[in-house]
Amino acid sequence: MDYLSPIEAVIPGAQGRVLRVLANTERELTMRSVASLAGVSVAQTAKVLRRLTVLGIVERQNQGSSALVKLVRENEASQALLRLNDLHHTVMSRLKQDAGDITPMPASLVVFGSFARGEARAGSDIDVLEVDPPDLSPEAEQRLELGLVTWSKAAHCRAGNPVNLLRMSLDDFHHLKESSESLWRSVERDGIVLVGCDPGLLVGAPA
Repeated sequence: MDYLSPIEAVIPGAQGRVLRVLANTERELTMRSVASLAGVSVAQTAKVLRRLTVLGIVERQNQGSSALVKLVRENEASQALLRLNDLHHTVMSRLKQDAGDITPMPASLVVFGSFARGEARAGSDIDVLEVDPPDLSPEAEQRLELGLVTWSKAAHCRAGNPVNLLRMSLDDFHHLKESSESLWRSVERDGIVLVGCDPGLLVGAPA
């Protein structure tokens, strides 16, 4: 899934661009403003807006020689568009909820990189760092492995993007900053914790 432009990913072309502009503001806009923001010609924008007005998704008001338009946010079809526009937040909430079923709970499970920033394109990986809890028994390690596999498959289905899971022990995590400073910076800067501790709090924790 393209999380930079989810509406345009599902509704390609001029209509998707216009709907993206309208979904991102509650203000009334002139047709020329919509056209400029959408990167679509005024003529094509007017055609799209006429169709959306007939559908009841867009409200139009004439003011002198200008026409002001806005999304009818109470409309159920518009509500679906707004949910699509907020897809990243929804998916992250679901990933966090699903992660709560992993047992034993990881010391930290963190999404980082472009997906965490809401900038993932179609085909971009969901980069995930998992740090094992200390003193895992063989049985607990097997359950954790199964839980992570199950979660990764569910995350792929929910998000539409493949999961790139980086799993490490707490001891390995302690050396992450020295062994891969760029990875550590990405986790530290962009990381969104799903379960467990903030990675920064694990630094110096006993292995």
